[in-house]
Amino acid sequence: MKKVIFILFALVVALVAEAKVVLPQLFQSGMVLQRGKSLPVWGKADAGETVVVTFKKKTYETVADADGRWSVTLPKQKAGGPFELKVNDIVISDVLIGDVWLCSGQSNIDVTIERVYPQYTTEIDNYSNDEIRLSRVQTDTDTHGPKWDIKKTKWVTANKENAWLFSAVGYFLGREMHKKNGVPQGIIVNSLGGTPIQAWLSADSLNRHYPNDYRQTQFYQDDNMVRTIQRGNQLASNRWQKVMDDTDPGLKDGYTAADYDDSHWAVKNQYDNITGKRQYVGSFWVRQTVNIDAAHAGKPARLLVGTLFDADYTYINGKEVGRTYYQYPPRRYNIPAGLLKEGANALAVRFVTKGGNPHFIKDKPYKIIFEDGKELPLKEEWRVHEGAGMLPCPQVNFNLQNLPSVLYNAMLYPLAPYSLSGVVWYQGESNTGDGYGYQKKLSQLMSGWRQLWQMPDLPFVVVQLANYMAASDKPQDSGWSQVREAQRLAVKETDNAALAVAIDLGEAVDIHPLRKWEVAQRVAMGFDKLLWNKTLMLYPEVVDVNVSGSDVVLQLDQPLRENGKLYEFETAGSDGRFANAEAIAEGDKIIIKSAVATPTKVRYAWKNNPARVNAYSKAGLPMSPFEMNIGK
Repeated sequence: MKKVIFILFALVVALVAEAKVVLPQLFQSGMVLQRGKSLPVWGKADAGETVVVTFKKKTYETVADADGRWSVTLPKQKAGGPFELKVNDIVISDVLIGDVWLCSGQSNIDVTIERVYPQYTTEIDNYSNDEIRLSRVQTDTDTHGPKWDIKKTKWVTANKENAWLFSAVGYFLGREMHKKNGVPQGIIVNSLGGTPIQAWLSADSLNRHYPNDYRQTQFYQDDNMVRTIQRGNQLASNRWQKVMDDTDPGLKDGYTAADYDDSHWAVKNQYDNITGKRQYVGSFWVRQTVNIDAAHAGKPARLLVGTLFDADYTYINGKEVGRTYYQYPPRRYNIPAGLLKEGANALAVRFVTKGGNPHFIKDKPYKIIFEDGKELPLKEEWRVHEGAGMLPCPQVNFNLQNLPSVLYNAMLYPLAPYSLSGVVWYQGESNTGDGYGYQKKLSQLMSGWRQLWQMPDLPFVVVQLANYMAASDKPQDSGWSQVREAQRLAVKETDNAALAVAIDLGEAVDIHPLRKWEVAQRVAMGFDKLLWNKTLMLYPEVVDVNVSGSDVVLQLDQPLRENGKLYEFETAGSDGRFANAEAIAEGDKIIIKSAVATPTKVRYAWKNNPARVNAYSKAGLPMSPFEMNIGK
């Protein structure tokens, strides 16, 4: 009996010894705390455990409640550091006080420094700043409800190596704000590509306003069912890939080899329909010969194969030099020393598509670059040949990360109430199928997040969708335009919110345009206006409309950069059919010569890609696209 009692006592002692305070993942060495605001510090411990927080020689004591939760609030602090924050036996060092920005949304906030590096090579190579700290929230989901904490993360200083796979907008925002204010900057990024705004809304909000969305997430609260679907999809994908690989003549007959005879293959320009079919599923091969001079034979190089649809496996002289599993990333592959030989070299690309048609994206770089700066453009003509044609992969159309509330639960909720200076929201591409419903959702997101943080005036800067897809000289009914208008109106109707207009920063052929520094500069201007410089003028806005006959005069809040002809204006009559209209800038007015006798509506830049936009403020900011009713 004594032995049993001794064992039980030893177990109790061990459990007590193991009991310790737990802090959220954001509380780590290198962190940045928000200046000028009360600073919540919180965590978990055993129920009833005393927790002592020490900061700048002052202590703050509390006791964990019955659920083991505890929190203390540090008083407002001035910018500075580094300091030490101690919580019981946990020591967090190198703590800075400055400004903290939360950057959230989908893939365009996700676009990394690696992706945009060629756009800003020198500026990235030559910059590091110990006072800018970066933290990334790892991807996570939860259908059941809010989580207490995020997955493991860390804080790192801003330099090329640390920022390489970090958000370009976040990185550049830190640089802009540090340059402006000279205080430490903390950038927290919690975003995920391809996700709709519903995934970032709370279940309570959805249940009140969108009950069907709420029930959709409820349906997937059966974890076994979700795992079964995911496992089934993965097995189907693996089997589809294996069947394709096993039946692909290119892998069996050596289509990648330098000495393979492709003279019987068809020749196609890379911008034509290379398969000759409306749709092609499976693998498809293209080859071309690249001639290397004696001076560069055997030298390492960089191969740029633009951007391809969809996946690719790329080979030189039979050796794979790179692969990418989906359409968006630029193909930048390293060619190792010794692979390129003098004279003819075989470049082969194996496309793999599960739907659509393999193709090369226009206006992207296709070339080999050597270390001495020598560039060798690739030819647009390729020899082409079918690989393994396949039926579509049988899978359940299901993506857990896109379900309503799941990202709010796992990636957003646990961050509160970490004190912030402002929020960047860069999302909307995944909601262009329901643009008119986006305004309400965006307004709910801003109000819901403010409520979560208990900061009713938390500043938001919303990045408006950039121009994308083919330009048109005719009016369009565009889902992208609807989302842009929803973003403009949601911001206009929300206090302490600003719009960063990006209608001139996009690319026709890339949903992920590279000019992220310019985006960050406009975001920084938005925060400057919201927080410090209330009189700062951002993009030109219409403040009044007058109609005289068929002429429409728009009164702006500021003069435009240049007088003269403006493009991308349209007017419509009572039938709602829009027609192009001539427009002229005269100082702070725009005079529109309507082609419609009695105009009732006017709109500007209402297209997927209004390529001729030229209404700019004197500070160089473009006017936002808009649509408005006029007349009576």
